[in-house]
Amino acid sequence: MKKIIIADDEHKILMSLEYSFRKNGYEVYIARDGTEVLDFLKTMVPDVILLDIMMPNLDGYSTLEAIKKNEKLIDTKVIFLSAKNNPKDIQKGLEMGADAYVTKPYSIKKLIQQIENMFI
Repeated sequence: MKKIIIADDEHKILMSLEYSFRKNGYEVYIARDGTEVLDFLKTMVPDVILLDIMMPNLDGYSTLEAIKKNEKLIDTKVIFLSAKNNPKDIQKGLEMGADAYVTKPYSIKKLIQQIENMFI
């Protein structure tokens, strides 16, 4: 079973993503900011991290920087899921090492398919 961490500070987004990924066979972990993501990473290596950019305490960019410094996470896919849809924001996220950048609003079905395709 693939493990996914979903990091977002919007409760409705977390709940709908959690439900959809569980329904598709994922083991789901919920984080409300980057510090919670990093706490999970102390004890686990997920297959995927869905990361919002604008979060309290530790934003998505800073969280990704910390993830990229951890050699254990070299195979973990990191996907930004953000309302920041400016081409410069997207370019920055990908240049920092995100495997994909998905803008809100998004299709959960397409998002799950995109993630599945990363493992083919």
